[in-house]
Amino acid sequence: MDLLHLLQVLLLAIVQGAAELLPVSSSAHVTIAARVIGYDMKQVYEWTFLLVMLHTGTMFAVLIYFWPRWKRLRAAVPALIVATLATATVGYPLKHVVEKVFLNHDASAQPQEIEQLFLNLPLMACSLSLVGILIIVAGMKDERSPSRGETVDLKRAAAIGCVQGLALPFRGFSRSGSTISAGMLLGINRITAEEFSFALAVIITPLVIAREVLMLFKEHAQGAGGTTSISQLMLPGLVGMAASFGAGLLALRWLSSWLEKGRWKFFGFYCLLAAATVLAIHFAGIGAPASP
Repeated sequence: MDLLHLLQVLLLAIVQGAAELLPVSSSAHVTIAARVIGYDMKQVYEWTFLLVMLHTGTMFAVLIYFWPRWKRLRAAVPALIVATLATATVGYPLKHVVEKVFLNHDASAQPQEIEQLFLNLPLMACSLSLVGILIIVAGMKDERSPSRGETVDLKRAAAIGCVQGLALPFRGFSRSGSTISAGMLLGINRITAEEFSFALAVIITPLVIAREVLMLFKEHAQGAGGTTSISQLMLPGLVGMAASFGAGLLALRWLSSWLEKGRWKFFGFYCLLAAATVLAIHFAGIGAPASP
């Protein structure tokens, strides 16, 4: 591993760690960052391993940051289960529909073919715009009439889970941005909405990691890793995990501070700016793969 590759991994880890836990879509930011700095995402085996390590780092950041609050969240376990089931009920069928419409494939399609959908920058820009509008609406509503609810009942949990399901097939539609906003619009106060959203993340992130590990094994079985071994990927992976962990902790402090100060809507304005930037990068062809 050369110095340039290590610096690329470090930059992507910081972007992932910050954007994963801010309501601005980590997948969109990491994809754009990788494209701009010339990181080869077509090496699916290495890319998938890096994503596993980065997601692991941010998961530990959430666990440690919210550690003092987990005890009181035990009462929300039934609501968390309902929200997770609602996510799966909405998200996975929608993901298959989107894949079929955009890729016109059957269930036997290769994972790397499906991942190409997530590199569709106009679709990503649309998703960023939609979540940006949702965040702005929730923030402005909360400014006029702050929500007071301190618990999440099963009905609201199901609604939040359905909204989270929309984030599965669309890169750019921030999971945390959409779920926290949905909670605020449903009458839940900012802090409770934040805690519930990240408790959901603790449930869903291991599932995301498991999916990526499964993809890793499939790619390895197909010889996609070539002569690259796990041991060769471990050092950059560990560097990335540590950097995403640190960036995640800082991002969570920032997020909590802005929520407490009623600045939630500004994340939405940023998402709209990010959407415009994504479209500009798309039409300018920056970092686009060379035509065969």
